[in-house]
Formats: sequence, structure tokens, C-alpha cells
Amino acid sequence: MYDSPVAVTKSIEFRGSSLDDLRAFPLSARREAGHQLDRVQNGLNPDDCKPMSTVGQGVQEIRIWDASGAFRVVYVAKFADAVYVLHCFQKKTEQTRKTDLDLAAKRYRDLLKELEP
Repeated sequence: MYDSPVAVTKSIEFRGSSLDDLRAFPLSARREAGHQLDRVQNGLNPDDCKPMSTVGQGVQEIRIWDASGAFRVVYVAKFADAVYVLHCFQKKTEQTRKTDLDLAAKRYRDLLKELEP
């Protein structure tokens, strides 16, 4: 069967406090996060991302660098209905804090339970 080349725009669902956390980013980082999430919604890859397999299968991390620091948006887009933003945070050390990884992983597990038939 032939797939149409036109991508269907997915909705975005923010899990837990991720929307409030994103809104706390400085304006330029918030705008960049919005632009990158728009790319994901339309079936494209973000400009700078990496897989976060420690969080869950199919989970990705958008990396944003700004004058104010480094910011991250952790999401999963492998489901047909929506892009799920699991966690948004400012990265203050080279290694991602365990608390940030654990929170994203918990939200991912909760999402999987909700999506079970």
C-alpha cells in the first residue's frame, strides 16, 4: 500500500508539569523549543536531538542551547495520535541528573499504562 507523502500534524500532549516547566524557560529557549516541537508534530526530526533509551523505547531529547544555558525537552512521538512531552528542564551539569531521568521515565511508564487497550 502506498503511503501519502503528506504528513498529518499530530497534537502535542504535555505530561505532568512539563508545560509549566517549558513556560519557565527564557523566551528565546521557549521559542526554539516550540519550533522544534512543531517540526516533530509534522513528522520531521528536531535540528538537535538524541535518543533517550534509558527513559524508554522511542524517547528522544531535544537539545537547546541559549545564552541562559542548556535546556532539554524529552518527548516520545512513536504513537499515532500525539507527540507526548514527558519532561522539560534546564540542564546545569554535563550529565543529566538522575531525578530528571527518573521523572521522564515515570511519566513514560504512566503513559504506556494509559494507552494500553
